[in-house]
Amino acid sequence: MRDLESIKKRQQEAWAAGDFAIMATAQVLVGELLSEAIDIHPGQTALDVATGSGNTALAAARRGAVVVGIDYVASLLERARERAAAERLRITFQEGDAEHLPFPDTSFDIVLSTFGVMFAPDQEQAARELLRVCRPGGKIGLASWTPDSLPGQTFGITARYAPPPPGVRPPVLWGTEERLRELFGDGITALGITKRSAVGRSPSEERWLESRLTYFGPTRKVFEGLDAAGQAAYSRDLLELVRRFNRAEDGTVIAPSDYLEVVAVRK
Repeated sequence: MRDLESIKKRQQEAWAAGDFAIMATAQVLVGELLSEAIDIHPGQTALDVATGSGNTALAAARRGAVVVGIDYVASLLERARERAAAERLRITFQEGDAEHLPFPDTSFDIVLSTFGVMFAPDQEQAARELLRVCRPGGKIGLASWTPDSLPGQTFGITARYAPPPPGVRPPVLWGTEERLRELFGDGITALGITKRSAVGRSPSEERWLESRLTYFGPTRKVFEGLDAAGQAAYSRDLLELVRRFNRAEDGTVIAPSDYLEVVAVRK
């Protein structure tokens, strides 16, 4: 049996390590595109689940939505508040669990999550919560890495060095149409899926690895838990992976990563 609370506690610790807000700067465009795909109207209420440092919450607020962003990592929410204040955007950021959203049924016109809810260990419960808090006829917008993307393959490598708890399904299943239809079932009347690509850039492959080991908490925590031989092997595998995705020929990194942009209409 899965001990979900212990799993989520470890996840919180991992995401709080490093500084994911720095990594998330490369994903700003994803939240902007998702907000356009959802076709936000001024005055609509929107919830950004697992908001992190607020990319998609900010994008929704820029379009006039009344936005709440929720995450279970307090340090990331502080970054999100700083960014909202800098833009003079009024967004409510609060701590909370994607599997137990602290809102009444049908509270929001729009429910969003960008590379966030996909990491909830109980995928079925997280999907039920997205549906529950969205009003009938409202929209659920998601961005999720595909299994064959650079992040998806990175998660696969990481799982070899730090296997996930039994019964926890891979997050990248949210990046497949089949799994999305399983999760939402008859709770939606329409499911629109667009495959997009987010491009990551770095001065070099070595700097890409250094940034990931420094700022991306889950990778950093796994690396720190390995012995010297394990760290060397893990680093080597990650470098080999980014080299496969890198399309730059000048020593820098330009690496596209596929994700699914999803717009579902709540039944």
